[in-house]
Amino acid sequence: MKIAITTVQIPFVSGGAEYHAQNLRNALIRNGHEAEIITMPFNDNPDYMLENYIIASRLMDVRSSWGGVHDLCIGMKFPAYFMPHPNKVIWALHQHRQVYDLFDTQYSSIKNDVRGRELKKIVTNADNKYIREAKRVYANSYNVAARMKKYNNIDSTPLYHPCPDMEKFYCGESEDYVLMPSRINDTKRQKLAVEALAKTKSDIKLYLVGRADNPVVMEDLKKYISEMKIENRVKFFDFVSQEEKFKLYANARAVLFVPVDEDYGYITLEAMASSKPVITAKDSGGPLEFVEDDKTGFICDPTPESVAEAIDKVAKSQKMSIEYGIAGKTRIDEMNINWDYVVKELTK
Repeated sequence: MKIAITTVQIPFVSGGAEYHAQNLRNALIRNGHEAEIITMPFNDNPDYMLENYIIASRLMDVRSSWGGVHDLCIGMKFPAYFMPHPNKVIWALHQHRQVYDLFDTQYSSIKNDVRGRELKKIVTNADNKYIREAKRVYANSYNVAARMKKYNNIDSTPLYHPCPDMEKFYCGESEDYVLMPSRINDTKRQKLAVEALAKTKSDIKLYLVGRADNPVVMEDLKKYISEMKIENRVKFFDFVSQEEKFKLYANARAVLFVPVDEDYGYITLEAMASSKPVITAKDSGGPLEFVEDDKTGFICDPTPESVAEAIDKVAKSQKMSIEYGIAGKTRIDEMNINWDYVVKELTK
């Protein structure tokens, strides 16, 4: 089959969603299909442009191209998953969360005022109408599926996929640092991590790997670290190669991942593939589908005190950290998360 994958591209931003689309394309090709990624530009700032982007997506014709008729369309991200096609399945990474679970919170620019309520109505109505055009609807995780059911009363099937290069992660030593690899922004909660570090009783270090979406967030983070006098315990990595990334995972004592209601979270899978325990939070969403409390890691209250207690536990016992990491690797191996199954499900 000729398969079109529809998603969005935010200029100069690349991350898990982009890897996701590329890996899906590669998996489709390995399974004998022709596949191409069709992107549309998208920027939710200023937010009043949302309606224009929805209209633009509906005007896109992805039924065919010079290469011939597209037999199947797989829609992945808002609003690209609105693009019309007579044989479309949706595999939603997430919806536009700013009008749903993040509406009128510190993590969304869309507030509960006249304009905000109108934007919420526009996006919700579009989801309610156009998602239902799809022959089948899948979600990136149970967490994403639950949101779609809660806010739109649309049933979807959770469909897990491997993180990029999942087979290349390995376990090395269990050194004296906790790894937190993620884009630095408010929803990933690096501030919570450094607040927790300041309250630990151990001298374990925190390695932060990732670039800041907003320089102001990074400045505030560094200012707090300085005020708490923990500069010698926090190390920043702006960018690392894949090889260095594998090594940082391999030698960590544990991986800290405490986002706000994450859709899926490659970091959890990367940590468990590296045989490392994961410290996450009760409101972190996606990671909770993999982490078992006090068995493959720790599920904490989203408070500095609770996260600090978990960090101190892995700092105190290297033996426990190793045992929990092995249990995590066993768990994801048993879940049989692989691309062949994903392709079979999406193209059936």
